[in-house]
Amino acid sequence: MVEAKTQRTKRSVTAFLNTIPDAQKRQDAFAIVDIMRKATKAEPVMWGSSIVGFGTYRYKYASGREGEWPLTGFSPRKQNLTLYIMGDFEQRDELLKSLGKFKTGKACLYINRLDDVDLPTLRKLVKLSVQHMIKTHPA
Repeated sequence: MVEAKTQRTKRSVTAFLNTIPDAQKRQDAFAIVDIMRKATKAEPVMWGSSIVGFGTYRYKYASGREGEWPLTGFSPRKQNLTLYIMGDFEQRDELLKSLGKFKTGKACLYINRLDDVDLPTLRKLVKLSVQHMIKTHPA
């Protein structure tokens, strides 16, 4: 079986986040840690060199490939904050309408700054995504 390239590491999340050069992005990243910690009741863990993940779930593709991935997580990229939020849960589209300024991919939410989004809506998106993942991928 081929292992996923991105694996959990023992690197310090705090040390990683403290290397973010932009002060506002660094502050936003620590705020996202708090949001995701509350939604998952899990401590942050580094995945690879730049993803902060919370909790885990197992996946298995039709091809037989399987692995482990965070229930939710984020990466403070140079151009934006990338949040990994699964996209197929109820209320997602409705919540996105009131979120604010963002871009989205299949399972990613791209925001420039937390000031650009409605924080209660973001908290609810993260919480519902986590609940959906726990329900659809039981341990």
